[in-house]
Amino acid sequence: MAISGFPELLPAQRFVELAVLDRLRYTFELHGFAPLETPAVESLDQLLRKGEIDKEVYVLRRLQAEAESGDSGLGLHFDLTVPFARYVLEHAGHLEFPLRRYQIQKVWRGERPQEGRFREFTQADIDIVAKDTLPFHHDVEVARVMAEALGVLDFLPPLRLQVNNRKLIQGFYEGLGAPDVPAVIRTIDRLDKVPADVVGQQLVMEAGLTAEQAGLCLQLAAIRTPDASFGSAVWALGVTSPLLDEGIGELTAVIDGCSTVTGVTVEADLRIARGLDYYTGTVFETRMAGFEGLGSVCSGGRYDSLASDGKTTYPGVGISLGVTRLLTPLLQRGLITGSRAVPSVVLVALANEAARGACDAIAQALRARGIPTEVAATPQKFGKQIRYAERRGIPFVWFPGEPHEIKDIRSGDQVDADPASWAPPDNDLRPQVLTQRVDA
Repeated sequence: MAISGFPELLPAQRFVELAVLDRLRYTFELHGFAPLETPAVESLDQLLRKGEIDKEVYVLRRLQAEAESGDSGLGLHFDLTVPFARYVLEHAGHLEFPLRRYQIQKVWRGERPQEGRFREFTQADIDIVAKDTLPFHHDVEVARVMAEALGVLDFLPPLRLQVNNRKLIQGFYEGLGAPDVPAVIRTIDRLDKVPADVVGQQLVMEAGLTAEQAGLCLQLAAIRTPDASFGSAVWALGVTSPLLDEGIGELTAVIDGCSTVTGVTVEADLRIARGLDYYTGTVFETRMAGFEGLGSVCSGGRYDSLASDGKTTYPGVGISLGVTRLLTPLLQRGLITGSRAVPSVVLVALANEAARGACDAIAQALRARGIPTEVAATPQKFGKQIRYAERRGIPFVWFPGEPHEIKDIRSGDQVDADPASWAPPDNDLRPQVLTQRVDA
């Protein structure tokens, strides 16, 4: 029995996941991002250095370890950013900066499993990191690359990449006279889960704002535009600050830089706060239509210090896609699946055991040309072999002979064929992602 929080996929579902990962890798590499992989384990000192999710870290310990020996001082990584920070520091002398990296791996978190939250899941991260200073245009680039990557996943429900800027909201709160700006940011970050009127009360009780100030903060958070018109809406609130103007300028550049992206909506959403303190500029979140209850499926932002060795600081900007969070609800509901459960596009029919060598040779000739092929396991009647192929989703059955013939078991069409030249239609060569649009 599968353990709760550790998803298992059927073969057709796994083909969907692989299709997503292949498309992500293709897009990331198209933009010059290099692949990187770090170990599944890190030292606990490294994992807990920010102390944010210490209760969720899985500790690594041998089954036969002595009771008094305690843990091994190692734990499974809970994200890909902490290992990446260590990696940059350790390998800085061998890396070229700015470093453009993508990383697709499993991570582990010991939290309560629920829809969208798992104990084991796959993340896909991209980051651009530099030494000491990182030009702002990389914020625009990271947003555009992830938007393009999401846009290529055309079998998913509509996705909305929401962008904000911490300078904008921090400058607004400072210009407003907020006594505790971080508290305001943390409180506004609850708007996804708490009604606006309750958040307004919390801004007064917990962040020390007046009722009027809280009202202006909620008005700011309500601004959402698909273009740069958000700037006028912000200035209309009457708050001024140099940092606010800088944030509006940066957010305008990101929105304008993504204006030509297709397949995914990119919008300025001033509700997005990302409560973590290390974000210093651009911040991202992403929602999937019909599955807003999942929260953000793709998040990140700008950080002025990914890591530091005391002499050099490494600023960066990155965004992380929760592949498992994105796909699992769709797979569980049958909204997406693979067109077949096996890679085979051809089943070579077997008349009798004596013919197996000849059938293997046919299969090998097709495989040599990149056509996934298998030979029937037993020499049953051809009708049973066709039904076997049908159950597995194999679209073509090959009948050896003089001449050879191949049958498309979906249409019933059967034609002469040569192993040296026949090829299936492109859409049949590999399992395809099938979608079924129903209410979520």
